[in-house]
Amino acid sequence: MKTPRLPIAVQQAVMQSLRDKLALANQKLGRSYPEPKVVYQQRGTAAGTAWLADYEIRLNPVLLLENQQAFIGDVVPHELAHLLVWKHFGRVAPHGKEWKWMMESVLGVPARRTHQFELESVRRNTFPYHCQCQQHQLTVRRHNRVLRGEAVYRCIRCGEPLIADTTN
Repeated sequence: MKTPRLPIAVQQAVMQSLRDKLALANQKLGRSYPEPKVVYQQRGTAAGTAWLADYEIRLNPVLLLENQQAFIGDVVPHELAHLLVWKHFGRVAPHGKEWKWMMESVLGVPARRTHQFELESVRRNTFPYHCQCQQHQLTVRRHNRVLRGEAVYRCIRCGEPLIADTTN
């Protein structure tokens, strides 16, 4: 899939959100953390990722175009919080108490770990699996890891291992 071209207005809105939240954090923390690099190269179903060593935020351009306000209000601060926590506390749990504090007390954004975006436009081929309570769709990568015996995935609801559907 070809990466969509992002309108300059969308990129400017992302950067404005990032700069506003960074200024707020620097004021509240009494620091002057630098502005991270932002790239639009995130793929798959992840909305964004924070690359600590590169001090970089990677955003999914497809999901950004489809969910502009949520990205600007939630995803950008979410990834910025990861970088700020790393600068402020060092290496800690990704969504631990430090990250939650940074999100809510410093950046003033609800601390949500995952997004609820529609994923049809970014989801690749998936493979049907099931547990005792529901159906699941595993990505090609996870499916191949199961086939090679490198991983066993479990349902977060019932805790049972996922089993490939052979009825298809």
